[in-house]
Amino acid sequence: MKSTSGQSLAMLPLGVFVTLAKVKPMGALQARKQASGAVALYWRYSVGSKSERVALGLYDSSAPPKSLTPTQAGLSISAATRAAETLALEHHQHRDAGGRPALVAAERAAKAAAETARERAASHTLASLLTAYCDHLESIGRRSHKDARSIFALHVVDAWPAAARLPAKDVTGEQLADMMRRLIEAGKGRTANKLRSYVRAAYQMAKAAKSKPSIPVAFKAFEIHSNPAADTEPDETQNRADKNPMSAAELRAYWQLIKPLNSFRGALLRLHLLTGGQRIEQLVNLRTANISPGAITLHDGKGRPGRSPRPHTIPLLKEAAEALTACEPVGKFALSTDRGETHVAATTLADWAVDFARPHIADFQAKRTVCQASLAQPYQQKGLLQDAMKAASGRLEQIKALMGQIDGTTDQKAVLEVQARIGAENAMLAHEMSQVQMLVGMADSEERIARSRDRERQIEMLNRTGKISDFLK
Repeated sequence: MKSTSGQSLAMLPLGVFVTLAKVKPMGALQARKQASGAVALYWRYSVGSKSERVALGLYDSSAPPKSLTPTQAGLSISAATRAAETLALEHHQHRDAGGRPALVAAERAAKAAAETARERAASHTLASLLTAYCDHLESIGRRSHKDARSIFALHVVDAWPAAARLPAKDVTGEQLADMMRRLIEAGKGRTANKLRSYVRAAYQMAKAAKSKPSIPVAFKAFEIHSNPAADTEPDETQNRADKNPMSAAELRAYWQLIKPLNSFRGALLRLHLLTGGQRIEQLVNLRTANISPGAITLHDGKGRPGRSPRPHTIPLLKEAAEALTACEPVGKFALSTDRGETHVAATTLADWAVDFARPHIADFQAKRTVCQASLAQPYQQKGLLQDAMKAASGRLEQIKALMGQIDGTTDQKAVLEVQARIGAENAMLAHEMSQVQMLVGMADSEERIARSRDRERQIEMLNRTGKISDFLK
């Protein structure tokens, strides 16, 4: 067709594709009159033995003939030719990779992948990551999941709903710092630090899921590559040790308050004190099966996620054993008001202690006291020494095995390699033995300090007589 004027296009036969001009570097510009009278423009090209058409738009008879950009109504012939040439060049440049069909398929795949990523991001938000972390803590028996859920609900989801709906991988350290700042300014610095700790642990778990098979695979879907909580700083003033522990006089006063209580409450409060002020959360979870003559075994649910609660045995004084017997342990849980079906809540025990002591002891809290540290210290030192000696023993066995390898080979190179390995093992053994010596020295020093304190108390109590609980009188 030689003429491409508006008049000529208007005279096109209905429904017939007509070639208007060739397109460089390949293909042709075609037109087709529709039933409505409008003229549609196409780029036609070949792929192997097949040909395809790509719709460019409708012809706009009112557009300037030389205009190269589309109008609201459509295109001029010049604009249609320019659009066809752009498509033709793109097809020609990628013909070895499949040309336009391959490009279209790749574009569709990219759009589908982007949509999938958007859907995943929408379902893998900060709130869902924190929930998944709490669910995991609960599944492995960590009682801290309750505390974490409460903090996340109050101070993330409710307080910062927009941030909670963000994809977890897009949350920044600045946003988390703002959450902490709000708590600190409200006088809740300790809660701010706990929020940071829990959020950091959640992100670290998702980040490590790619390489640590013990972490549920669901955490990989969050696509966490960095930990924004690690970029924040805790409020150090809130992490200081308690500078106001119970004094000796307060401890004696508390003992005198709970000693005569002939009730389950009194027995449980005495057990708590006489076992060294154990963490209430651990003590109330005491199982009847974990009671043995002269001792109880508690389970420490704190620690690294993925590890089972650590058991530790508490020896019982005579008075502590009597208090435990008075609690009448039966059923699953030893410290219970419903025959062992459930245990006494930690908050309940703390409230009982406050009810009895607060009128007589200012600012009383059922917290860990200095007596727990002194009672637990020898067992902690023993555990550290046992671990160090076990490691040293294993190192000796390894050295013996390596020496056996030397005796069993004539390869000089292998002998030299084994000798180098023995040298390294000997160096590690020397390091471990030095650690043992340091632990022994520290234990001896602490024991001498404790004896000095005991002598001071003995001088103070010279005129006292009584039983094992004299110090508390």
